[in-house]
Amino acid sequence: MCGIVGVVGRGHVNQDIYDALLLLQHRGQDATGIATAEANGVMHMAKNKGMVREAFRTRDMRSLLGGVGLGHVRYATKGTASSEEEMQPFYVNAPYGITLIHNGNLTNTRELSREMERRDRRHLNSSSDTELLLNVLASELQATTSSVDLDADRIFKAVTRTQRRIEGAYAVISFIAGYGLLAFRDPHGIRPLILGRRDGADGSDEWVVASESLVLENGDYDVVREIGPGEAVFITNDGELFSQQCGADPTLAPCSFEYVYLARPDSIMNGVSVYESRLRMGEKLAATIARHIPAGEIDVVMPIPDSARPAAMEVARMLGIEYREGFYKNRYVGRTFIMPGQAARKKSVRQKLNAMSMEFRGKKVLLIDDSIVRGTTSRQIIQMARDAGAASVSFASAAPPVRYPHVYGINMPSATELIAHGRTIPEIRDELGADHLVYQEIDDLKAAIIEGRANGVTIDDLDMSCFDGRYVTGTVSDEYLEWVAETQGT
Repeated sequence: MCGIVGVVGRGHVNQDIYDALLLLQHRGQDATGIATAEANGVMHMAKNKGMVREAFRTRDMRSLLGGVGLGHVRYATKGTASSEEEMQPFYVNAPYGITLIHNGNLTNTRELSREMERRDRRHLNSSSDTELLLNVLASELQATTSSVDLDADRIFKAVTRTQRRIEGAYAVISFIAGYGLLAFRDPHGIRPLILGRRDGADGSDEWVVASESLVLENGDYDVVREIGPGEAVFITNDGELFSQQCGADPTLAPCSFEYVYLARPDSIMNGVSVYESRLRMGEKLAATIARHIPAGEIDVVMPIPDSARPAAMEVARMLGIEYREGFYKNRYVGRTFIMPGQAARKKSVRQKLNAMSMEFRGKKVLLIDDSIVRGTTSRQIIQMARDAGAASVSFASAAPPVRYPHVYGINMPSATELIAHGRTIPEIRDELGADHLVYQEIDDLKAAIIEGRANGVTIDDLDMSCFDGRYVTGTVSDEYLEWVAETQGT
């Protein structure tokens, strides 16, 4: 999971990209980067570790000239902190000069790495699948174009060939020096990508492509549409847009974890309001809670801030139980789930949350969280509630048990790290130290997301692989999962 944005404007776009990255900061706190290009093809780039506000200096922004650009916030998916070699954007100078950013995860990197050496004769400087993807695209552009001139048809032909070679989840934004901005999405649409347009100062079109719709709303862009699964969009430096279906057999199967946790609630993805989907998760979870926890066992319902708040509000409303805020969240600590490594996650929990004793003392508390992944955070939160004086602590997850690795761009590489893997719910309850434990049903989560689709969007399927073990690309083998666990585990 990363946050990406690309802009084609009439003036310098550096500030627009910076502002967009601030809005996408929740999608990655590890590193960030911006690249821009002037009309004559001259490129500029700045990238650094950490948050957007700390990463860029005034001198960086002044150097990022040009009317086309892209930006990235990085969330490391290999369990380790970001290295400088893996920060995005990536750049290759042949052919044309191509800069690229990527959100997702390729699942055939071993095969592609061998092809890079033997077939494409290209050298890689990092272990990043983004650099690998960039070099595949560059190779296919080089093979497709027989002259210096480049047009949309040749670009789409190269994207089609690229998509035949790569597997997994990917939302990609790239610019080609002197030509324009290219964006494309995997044939299952697992990772999000949305297109927006606004009128420039001179009345011409300005364009944005981003991970979430809130970027468009904040920048006064009109939502044009989601970029479709397998679709590629090319926007020239002059603002002319071309699009073409490049992926074979496209089906829309977005990642369900975007709605559970990753996306901001004020975004709309694939025609579904993230906030409203979380309300529906709470509504359906309430019915399950009512079946498993006697009414007299709950005095108050409390959320684990922030992403669980809509679900908790709806649980309280449906059960007719008082809703209270018992945890104060420190806004200056990053999201615990995307901290690199268990040690960092564990340390950050008490820095991030403080239990207010007056809300817990003597009460039977039901805590609602968006999900339970490794159990590290949940276990500490339950103990914090007890230390604050709770008479009993029940716990409910708005998502089903996370039992399987996630290989499409979320840091869940090994099943052995997951508290629900190989355990029954009573066993998980005992591990967490809760009095009662309730999970969302898989079918209820699916319904909570799909029931909200609008604007003519058809969601064919959902990637729920971390819950049900079914990988929508159909290319994930047991051998691959074993390799990921061995090489990328925390």
